[in-house]
Amino acid sequence: MRILGISGSLRRESHNTRLLRGAGSLLPDGAELEMFDQLGAIPPFNEDEEQQTPPAVAALNAAIAGADAVLVATPEYNASIPGVLKNALDWVSRPVQSTPLLGKPAAVIGASTSLFGAVWAQAETRKVLSTIGARVVDREIPIPQAEEALGPDGLPLDDDARELIEATLTELIELAQRERATA
Repeated sequence: MRILGISGSLRRESHNTRLLRGAGSLLPDGAELEMFDQLGAIPPFNEDEEQQTPPAVAALNAAIAGADAVLVATPEYNASIPGVLKNALDWVSRPVQSTPLLGKPAAVIGASTSLFGAVWAQAETRKVLSTIGARVVDREIPIPQAEEALGPDGLPLDDDARELIEATLTELIELAQRERATA
C-alpha cells in the first residue's frame, strides 16, 4: 500500500515534514510513505493556463493517482492553510470530474509553533480535501509548540498525540483497503 505524503511547508527544517516522516515510520508492514517534494515548483493557479498542465502539477496528479491514500501534514499560517498547499490543491481539483482526489482516502495531521497546534489549518485542509471529493478521515491532532513537542524521530513526545496519529493512520489504511476492495 502506497501512501503519498504531502508537507504543506517548504522550509528545509520543517516541523511538518519531520512529523510526516515520523508518521511514515508508524505504518504497518506492507504500507510505505512516498513523499511528494515538488510543492515549491507548482506555479500559482491560473485558469488561463490550466489547459497546459505545468510539470510539477502533472507530477502531483500522477503521484496522487498512483497512491492508495494521501497524508497531508500542514503548518498553520495566519490561522489557515499555507498558500503553497492551498494552491497545489486548487490545481489538483481541476478538472472537477477527473481529479485524482475523487474518492481518494486522505488524512491531515499538523504541528505548529503556536499554542493551537495547527488545528485551524488541519480543519481547513480537511474541508478543502472533502470539497474536492476525497474521503477524509475526520480527526484532529493538535501538536502545539512543535520545537519542544516533537522528538528526534519527528513524532510527538506526548503519548496521547502519538496515539492519535496511530489511530488516524489505521483509519486511513482501512479506508484505502475498503476502496481497493470495491474497485
